[in-house]
Amino acid sequence: MQVKIYTDGAARGNPDGPGGYGTVLEYVDSKGELHTRELSQGYKRTTNNRMELMAVIAGLEALNRPCQVELYSDSKYVVDAFNQHWIDGWIKKGWKRGKNEPVKNIDLWQRLLKAKAPHQVQFIWVKGHDGHPQNERCDTLATTAADGDALIEDEGTPV
Repeated sequence: MQVKIYTDGAARGNPDGPGGYGTVLEYVDSKGELHTRELSQGYKRTTNNRMELMAVIAGLEALNRPCQVELYSDSKYVVDAFNQHWIDGWIKKGWKRGKNEPVKNIDLWQRLLKAKAPHQVQFIWVKGHDGHPQNERCDTLATTAADGDALIEDEGTPV
């Protein structure tokens, strides 16, 4: 099955302010009918990069069978980690990056890799706030979640 996933993350007062993610999944069934599913969640204290990662994770974890995925994100942090093979280097170096510094958000990168494993995923960068309809919808979902009343703890962000 071929699926398109669009993602965005947002944080207010980055770092350690409230934040949220928005994800839109789309697939066309065998009858040619488009199916869309939207996901979002807000967090009390987080960062923009954590929300960008959570948007991708939520989309991939929502899939119930192996899929061919086109994943669209306006986050160079996420897209370049795969397309520039940064993540391969981080893993080889024991989750270290240049100057032997630890990679940030290891918990979410590992969760993303696990969620990604059964799928063939192509990461595609889109310019944010540039009129891309699904990216704009994800932004609305993310910012609405960040500003909402149903915020939960981001267990990976130090309090």
